[in-house]
Amino acid sequence: MHHSRMPARRTDMNRYRAASVAALLFVLTLPSQSSAQVDALEQEAFQQATALAGPSIVRIETIGGRDVVGELITGTGPTTGVIVGSDGYVITSSFNFIAQPAQILVTLPDDRRFTAEVVARDTSRMLTLLKIDVDGLEPLQATPRDKLQVGQWSLALGRTYSNTFPNLSVGIISALGRIDGKAIQTDAKVSPANYGGPLVDIEGRGMGILVPLSPQKSDETAGVEWYDSGIGFAVPLEDIYAVLPRLKAGEDLSPGLMGVTFEDTGPLAGEAKIEQVRPLSPADEAGLKPGDVIVEVNDQSVDRIPRLKQVLGARYAGDTLNVAVRRDEEVVRTEVTLVAELSAYEPAFLGILPTRLPLEAEATGIEIRHVYADSPAATAGLQKRDIITAVDDTPVSTPEELLAEVSRKLPAASVTITWQRGETEQSAEVTLGTVPNELPEQLPAASIPAPDEEAERPEQGHLSRQLAGDERRYWAYVPDQLNLDYDYGLLVWLHPAGDTMESDVLQQWRAICERRGIILVGPKAGDISGWTPDDAGFVKAVIEEMRQTYPIDPARIAVHGFAEGGGFAHFVGFRNRELIRGISTVAAPIRIPPPTNTPEYRLQFHFISGEEDALAEAIEETVEGLRKMGYPTSAITLPETGRVYPDASTIEALAGWLDQLDRI
Repeated sequence: MHHSRMPARRTDMNRYRAASVAALLFVLTLPSQSSAQVDALEQEAFQQATALAGPSIVRIETIGGRDVVGELITGTGPTTGVIVGSDGYVITSSFNFIAQPAQILVTLPDDRRFTAEVVARDTSRMLTLLKIDVDGLEPLQATPRDKLQVGQWSLALGRTYSNTFPNLSVGIISALGRIDGKAIQTDAKVSPANYGGPLVDIEGRGMGILVPLSPQKSDETAGVEWYDSGIGFAVPLEDIYAVLPRLKAGEDLSPGLMGVTFEDTGPLAGEAKIEQVRPLSPADEAGLKPGDVIVEVNDQSVDRIPRLKQVLGARYAGDTLNVAVRRDEEVVRTEVTLVAELSAYEPAFLGILPTRLPLEAEATGIEIRHVYADSPAATAGLQKRDIITAVDDTPVSTPEELLAEVSRKLPAASVTITWQRGETEQSAEVTLGTVPNELPEQLPAASIPAPDEEAERPEQGHLSRQLAGDERRYWAYVPDQLNLDYDYGLLVWLHPAGDTMESDVLQQWRAICERRGIILVGPKAGDISGWTPDDAGFVKAVIEEMRQTYPIDPARIAVHGFAEGGGFAHFVGFRNRELIRGISTVAAPIRIPPPTNTPEYRLQFHFISGEEDALAEAIEETVEGLRKMGYPTSAITLPETGRVYPDASTIEALAGWLDQLDRI
């Protein structure tokens, strides 16, 4: 933290800083100065600022660790840190340790070298606090937050190339309060060469610590894509000093979660009207409800969702907020204590499958296509062709509205369901259950009538296409009896390494697609020998093109892969949760951490494995793990079978799973 008594050396430096900056500003205002003279004076000022900050900048080296993290090959060169405590505390970017090194070494500007220990991490701002066994160091002085201005000089420093003098990149502050209020943005070149180093002002004070951050992602490599792009981020040093006592005490700091979702979270989103409140979340325990509009947090006015994200972004798990919401015509105030992780979500289940009506049909309720045996709906007496019209006192007219109401409840919650049977309205109290992992063996296909022969329709049958501007190709099968008045399920086939299996898969799926209203699409990897992370964007683009061309039900989009294609299906599904509702794999356990189950991103799994496959045990463990996370997960084990793509009867069962992704 800042010290009330400053060492004599620091006092002298402050005097030198003030005098040199004042002299520079005076000279720069003289009209007689030539451009060359001004440039020379600017360069001198930059060097002076670097020299002032230099005693607080250290070199960091790591030994051992992983070679690859996610899609990134980890570096082995030195990186940078900043002294924040005279007794050996150093702050740096967590990116410098993504390889999980066996040893960390810190070299001071005077070339003394020490082994460092990790004290604590800030996973919200991607910072790590280190400790070395030494005293008498010089902490970097922080620029006061109220002195940070857009347009002022900013110098990105590192101690990477030479320990003699810091490496320097010059820019300006281009924005404040970026990444949900957590970062300063600069156009100075920021890269692994100076991650963990300081962004300093013209007086050599620390504006912030350089870290890779991204407005779209939050994983350990997020923001690296901005490498040397003129878009760099630094966490304000004053903010770091504010939480330094907690870090020194060994407390890991995490982003604070409230447990609410909003319909729109984009940069132009309007008022902060809550769409869903996660059961058992801080928001739920504080009494917040769907439909509430957040108008104030900690006495700060909130008029739009981006403003709310700015206010909440700087908060940590454990922080307690005073929150005011508008509920109808009343303002309700409550306290919300943020948490690092929300309780595992397990979706509630009513036990019905909606009838798929024509797209232009008037929405007057949810007609039941199928009632699951022994489900809450069956116990309550609901029947096929009944029309559900309300949950408790809330009218529902579409499957999406019914699902939203059920998703807001926990299993074992009691709700009142109202439905229409013929001319009679009925209601019953229902105790919701959990989504079953096992599916009915026989479920008749949903009936889609033949299309009007005169209707203009996009291509049907077996197709081969190429995305505009992309050399990669995909094939598809669209039912010959395509009826544009009805939604279709979409199954995305991801082939194994070395073989697209196009003809075999088409032969097995063609009749099923016609009977069950499924469109099958098969993207082809850029390199037939295997999928790469870059192919994930191509697969998503193919899905989007199919959605634009054909009537696709957003509740029934699934990726399906065999062997290596199965592993890639998990990657694609996890990366595109807003789009994918089902992941089905054959002979492929999950090799990457699954995301947390959430009500806003409904996701179901289906696994097929051979009893004699060497991966059978790993797949069994995957299934068990997903079920513990609250994901509905179906599994089929084929007896006396190895690693093969399944036969027709098993594919029929898989098609039945896809046909039931919209169950409620």
